[in-house]
Order: sequence, then C-alpha cells, then structure tokens
Amino acid sequence: MKDIIKTILYEWKERKLPEVIEREINIESYIKMPVRKIIAISGFRRVGKTYLLFGFIKKLLRKYSKEEVIYINFEDERITLSAEFLTLLLPTIYETFNKKVKFLFLDEIHIIPQWSKWVRRIYDTENINIFITGSSSKLGSREIPTELRGRALDIKVYPLSFKEFLRFKREEIDFEKIKYSLKEKAKLNKLLEEYIYYGGMPEVVLSNEEKKLEILQEYYRTVLRRDIIDRFRLKNQEGLSILLRLLLNSKYFSISKTYKTLKSMNYEIGKSTLQRYISYIEDSYFVNFLQIFSPKIKNRMQTRRKIYFIDNGFITALSVKFSKNWARLYENFVFNELSRRNKQVFYWKNHFGKEVDFVIVEDFKTTELLQVCYEVDEENIKREERALISASNELNSQNLKVVTKDFETEKKVKGKRIKYIPLWKWLTGSEKGKNAFYKNNF
Repeated sequence: MKDIIKTILYEWKERKLPEVIEREINIESYIKMPVRKIIAISGFRRVGKTYLLFGFIKKLLRKYSKEEVIYINFEDERITLSAEFLTLLLPTIYETFNKKVKFLFLDEIHIIPQWSKWVRRIYDTENINIFITGSSSKLGSREIPTELRGRALDIKVYPLSFKEFLRFKREEIDFEKIKYSLKEKAKLNKLLEEYIYYGGMPEVVLSNEEKKLEILQEYYRTVLRRDIIDRFRLKNQEGLSILLRLLLNSKYFSISKTYKTLKSMNYEIGKSTLQRYISYIEDSYFVNFLQIFSPKIKNRMQTRRKIYFIDNGFITALSVKFSKNWARLYENFVFNELSRRNKQVFYWKNHFGKEVDFVIVEDFKTTELLQVCYEVDEENIKREERALISASNELNSQNLKVVTKDFETEKKVKGKRIKYIPLWKWLTGSEKGKNAFYKNNF
C-alpha cells in the first residue's frame, strides 16, 4: 500500500494543474481566520469542487512546493477503501518528500471508512491546514460527524450562479443600458434563457448546445450508480430509477402517495425502504424537499413536500412532463437561488388551496412572501394576489413580491403593496437600484 501512496504522490508532484475560471467562493479567506479549522467543501457531483481546490492550490504554489501542498483524490481506483490507507498516508508523505505538509487537500474522502476519526486525529496532532471535499451531505454543517463538530467549517458549492455563468461564457451585460437598448435587452434574455433551460453545471455551460443534454444525462447515470446504488449497496435498482422518474415529473411528494403509485405500477417497495431511498437521494444533493410553513412540527412532517432539483438542466434533460415548462424551470431556479443565498425557506398553503411558493423566515419571523409567475395574465395575477393576501394576513408579513419573466409594476391590493419584479432584476438586485452588480467582474 505504501508503494501505491508513493506512486500517487510522485504523480501529484509531476502533474500540471488545469486552467481554472475563478468562482465567487473565496477559500483563501478561511485560512486567515484566527483559529485553524478543517474546511469541508460539499456539493453535488461535478459542480466544480475539485476545480475550486485547484484554483486555490495554484495560488498556494506561488509560495509553497508540491511537497508541502498535497492533493489526494480518493476516487482513484488504486486506493484501497480502508482506514489503513489513511493511517499510512502522512508517514509515507514524510518518508517520500522529507518535508512538513502545510496544506492537505482530500477529495471525496468520505468514501473511506472511519475517515472523520482520522481527520480529527491529524487536526489535533499536526499543524496542517486540512481541506476535505465530498458529494455527500454528510460533509455539510447539519450532518458532519460528531468528532468534527466545532472544528470544521462547511462551504456548500452550488452550480454556477448567473454571475459566474456570464464569466464562464465570457459575456458581459451592461445593465445601465437595458432600459434603453433593445440589443442589450435581447442579449440578456438570450443568455438568461440558456441559463435557466440548461442550468449552471460548469461543464455543461462550457459545452456546445448539442452536447449539453447528453452530458446532463451522463451525470444523472453517474450519480445514480456511484452516489446512490454503489455507495448504499442497493439491490432494487429498477425501483430506485422509477422513484427518481416519478420525482422528476411531480411537483409534490409524500411517502404514502408515492408508495401507492409505485404499488399500482407493480413495484413492491415498502414505506420504510422508500423513506431510505429518499434519504439516499437527498444525501447526494440531487433533490431538495421543501416543507410547508407551520408552527406545528407534526404538520411539517406529515404534509406533502414540494420537489426541487439541484440544477434546472436535469429537469430539461430527464423530465418528460415538464421538459418545456418554463413555469417550473423558473420556480426551481428561484428556489436554488434562495438556497444559494442561505435563506430559510418554506411554502405556504391553506385549506382553500391558496398557495405561496416561498415563505422566507429569519429569526422565526416571516420576512418575505414570494411568488413565481412566468406568464402574467389576468387569471394568473388574481390567483397569485389572492394567495399573497391570504398568507400576508395569516403570517403578518407585508413584504409581498411576484417574480415574473418581464412584467414589472407595483400594485396596492386590499391595503397591501405587491411588487412585480422581472427575474433578472430580482436575480441581480437591480430592483434595489444596484444596476452595476455585474460590472468589473471579467
């Protein structure tokens, strides 16, 4: 095993790092804190975690050598999935390079048994800056292993933001001109449409249009196989695949209804097994389930949840029913943007069927009610406004907004103000007068 480690170390020393397009996440700031922390970088597969590391490593190599800055990818098939590999790692590094490691980057380390105990020991006994990454929520702040609590900081990596999308496309939008230039407005609409339809997975953004859906479908197969089936040793692969297809073509989810649907399709999956499958899917970051807003925990747990996917591209590439449903793509996109902004979000629905897409909560208080309405017509306006007014009265919130494709106005309805905001303005903060949001970033 030591020979394998030495081979990997020398390959690392000789490796030329790829060119990296900078993201908005600044890892460097985390090592300048007064107290040393383990940096845990988590997120969906292929969102750019490894390239985020490479970008930071390239900066470190201006000052340190590759004998002091070590990167290990634990998805290397030569690495034995055992704690013994970790036990031998540092002694072998010192034996090979005869230098003290200053930075240790451990990619997808969570697949190794007892990894967290080893990381804790190294953190306690060595003066090393440790960075760990993984495509599992087990590295996230809510589920990080007990032995690392208080010692690790979580960085959640999402698909590209629209700002990052423009940088990857080498495009620039002058938002000052949008009001006056049809050409600039058309350019913005075209780029935003591409972003919402195909999503923000870095490789997809950089690929030609004819390859985008093929890449997304391959990502799906990889996640299905490596992050769920292989990792959790699932035997009922067909049942899992059907479950994912149901989620992709549904707006809501509940264990009971899904169980009945699968049973009607002759798939015998017990409710406890179904619950496990759902937890595995969530663990991979592929799907998020949004709870209803209710002060009663029982209601939150028992009421069906809304379904959102990590990236719009998967809805486009995999869904049958909603592949060209811009309303769903807009709503899924807004949810992901709210998650990127680290907002605590629920949905609201009353006994009369009136529904508000997003209830944003801060310090146990409702701060904003947000609807997403792609097509604005008289019927849709009345429906959105009735729901907002009802939710506003019940939740005592006066900050009411509707995100639209391009409709913009402010209305007073039953004594309450409702702002209609085009998606691009909501996305960039331009409705607050920040039209220079994207300037000087290229």
